[in-house]
Amino acid sequence: MVRKRISVFQIVNYSFLTLLIVICFVPILHVIALSFSEKIEAVAGHVGLIPVGFNLAAYQYVMEDSQFWTSLGVTLLRVAIGVPVNILLVIMTAYPLSKSNKKFHARTVFSWFFVFTMLFNGGQIPLYMVISKLKMINTIWALTLPGAMNVSFMILMLNFFRGIPTEIEDAAVIDGASQMKTLFRIYLPMSLPSLATIILFATVANWNVWMDGYIYMNTPDKYPLQTYLATLLMESKNNVETLMTPEQLARMEHTSEKTIEAAQIFLAALPIMCVYPFLQKYYIKGIVVGSVKG
Repeated sequence: MVRKRISVFQIVNYSFLTLLIVICFVPILHVIALSFSEKIEAVAGHVGLIPVGFNLAAYQYVMEDSQFWTSLGVTLLRVAIGVPVNILLVIMTAYPLSKSNKKFHARTVFSWFFVFTMLFNGGQIPLYMVISKLKMINTIWALTLPGAMNVSFMILMLNFFRGIPTEIEDAAVIDGASQMKTLFRIYLPMSLPSLATIILFATVANWNVWMDGYIYMNTPDKYPLQTYLATLLMESKNNVETLMTPEQLARMEHTSEKTIEAAQIFLAALPIMCVYPFLQKYYIKGIVVGSVKG
């Protein structure tokens, strides 16, 4: 019986990856434990990775918080609009740029134009002025359109398209297929790993960003979920309590700000945690192939 030898590199590699897993999971477990713990134990700092005095009061408070659900609805709308627009622009840009210079003579010029936008931008103030002049302040379009075209995603998709044999496209052209039909019926079905990776990235980006909501939204009812949570974390305890209604103060008797914040953070991250396993099988293949080929 032949024994497989384990090299020093494998031992170090496995140890390092295990350490990274622990570093990533410990904060998540602490937040979950904090959200299920008793008010006194949470305030006293006695909660580690296991809940102390199991309590659902924090989740009950969140479920009765209308602003939380309003902000969640804004975020869901943002993802529903932003991700398809992002993916469509990426595909429609990456496909022509994946062609050779013989087929697309201005390819190099347009490629450098997009690379330039990755390195330089006008800054936040000019961007705000543009969005204001376009009458998009305090609308969902201020959250979705400014970042609709992601050049990094486009480069990933472009490299994947360039890895597809040109003979396939030539055969489609001979059969009378147009460029649009070739793209949507041949290239995209063959690019599912890269496409799934970009969808995952775009979903996480639209779900997690909070600063633009804080800048472009004038009223709290238009805040996306992450912006709403960020405002809660930035408020001091005294300010939060002065803004609470008598009903909210009564519910605070069995919970604390720490447990409420932990419950809100966990519920905000839960949808992404549920979506990721379904796209994870495409993730590594899409990253590797889309980065290397071409």
